Amino acid sequence: MNVKTKEAYKKMTGRKYLFLLSISVAIFLTFILDIMTGPASLSVREVISTIFFPAYSERSVQVIVWTFRLPVALMAVVTGITLGLAGANMQTILDNPLASPYTLGISAAAGFGAALAIVFGVGVLPFADTLFVPINAFVFSLISCMAIYSIARFKRATSETIVLTGIAVLFLFDSLLALLEYTANPEQVQAIVFWLFGSLTKTTWTTLGITVGIVLMVIPLLAMDVWKLTALRLGDDKAKSLGVNVEKMRLKGLILVSILTSTAVAFVGTIGFIGLVAPHIARMLVGEDHRYFLPFSALSGAFILSTASVLSKAVVPGIVFPIGILTSLIGIPFFVWLLLSKKRGYW
Repeated sequence: MNVKTKEAYKKMTGRKYLFLLSISVAIFLTFILDIMTGPASLSVREVISTIFFPAYSERSVQVIVWTFRLPVALMAVVTGITLGLAGANMQTILDNPLASPYTLGISAAAGFGAALAIVFGVGVLPFADTLFVPINAFVFSLISCMAIYSIARFKRATSETIVLTGIAVLFLFDSLLALLEYTANPEQVQAIVFWLFGSLTKTTWTTLGITVGIVLMVIPLLAMDVWKLTALRLGDDKAKSLGVNVEKMRLKGLILVSILTSTAVAFVGTIGFIGLVAPHIARMLVGEDHRYFLPFSALSGAFILSTASVLSKAVVPGIVFPIGILTSLIGIPFFVWLLLSKKRGYW
């Protein structure tokens, strides 16, 4: 490697680190703004002092920040990281730029699993809110992943076939979910609607802790495979020539996607397009090197969802607008733009 090449590489790497630093700062700002906004507006000083020095803050401000807003703001960031990682991993292992937990029906499958637990299990088991629902969501998201994976392997299905299979899975579980709503009682229907709209308002420190724990468990598993995932972007044959067990990587990746997606859906409901949009933003800014692509996808997801959380409280003053609707409204124009921008080389 000559001197000019080294300098160009250092400059490119420095730019990637600058992007990572910039989006981290943006996430921190939206996180603070998320805590500030609501029916009772708080100043930056009140938020910072209450977070770091709660004993010196007014009791009412302590309750607002620590009981209601802080766990919700943190859940927005963590769930965004979860969905961003899931989308980035799925697009890589399936070699499909349209792949995401939402567009391929995995979120719908997880939502159906959660709704199944609501109709037949919630209220019976003492751990239903923190264990039974996410387990059900995971099982059904894994079933949908395995179905897509099996069809993808069948006669080396094309990207278009995989997308169409995902659409079929999406409609299947949406129909099954509608059937559950039809047979459920009013209280159960109300609970199911939570999953359909997507909401951060029911976040507790317990559900936040479980989500953080799962994300911290999955991140090292993805980090140890960054070179293998990057090799997958060169194509199966080249990846195999570099010593990558492609089938094993895809199976492992789909299991991790199932874990991440089911965790997000089980606690905050169906939130669309984060897993699709975040990886494309990362790809445009830092490229396909997964040492940067995965972290930036995670941070992009966190920034989008944290911003949506702020907007959800600004659409109708005094009312928290369903965040899943907002992310879809943001994601659909971006999705169309991606289709129209195919010639630009992002794919």
